Amino acid sequence: MRSRTLTLAAVAGAALLATAALPASASGSVTPRSAQEGSVSAADLLAKVTSCSQISNGKYKTDDETSATIPVCGKNGAVFWKADMDIDCDGQVTGKCNGNADPWFQNDTAFHQSDGKPLRAESLPYVVVPSTSSIWKYTSYGIKGGGVVAVIYNNKVEYAMVGDTGPTKIIGEASYATAKALGIDPDPATGGADSGVTYILFKNSQVSPIESHSAAVSLGDSLAKQFLQNN
Repeated sequence: MRSRTLTLAAVAGAALLATAALPASASGSVTPRSAQEGSVSAADLLAKVTSCSQISNGKYKTDDETSATIPVCGKNGAVFWKADMDIDCDGQVTGKCNGNADPWFQNDTAFHQSDGKPLRAESLPYVVVPSTSSIWKYTSYGIKGGGVVAVIYNNKVEYAMVGDTGPTKIIGEASYATAKALGIDPDPATGGADSGVTYILFKNSQVSPIESHSAAVSLGDSLAKQFLQNN
């Protein structure tokens, strides 16, 4: 995850450069289809996170230029926040995620595939958590790399996992694949959602292997049912 401080002109220029400079041989991969995943509805999950019991010591910004208004909230078996969605395209170089398409591209992620390679943002739904700071330490609440996340937007549920860490003062980011599956513009330079995204992170969960989206969906559906029962 990167702090997005480039000017609009620079972003627009980068987007044009991406179109012109992307190699013809670059190939992407199939992302999850844009549809409800699992058997638990978005409405049922959202009904359990209408109020916030704040567990963070402070609040986060959604972008560098915004005020800090987003708390991390605690529930039985999970933590959650409601924010925007910036697009993380870091990790393996692909047709849609590379230094030409993404002005903030980094060729690594905080957590890696089972073969040691960085994650593949274009095809793998994952969420970015803020790096440890005085505001909040995610590992102290049972959140770890590969942990399951239910991402909710526009009445859709997408299961992802914790795949990267970001700035210590900003929250609200997920991979290209997560955004595309939810119907959000996944362009890393100009896409994303300004608001309306809910992230529910299930404590002490682990997708294995971390790069298996089907495993995330299966485990996520089970954890979502438990979450409804316990809250």
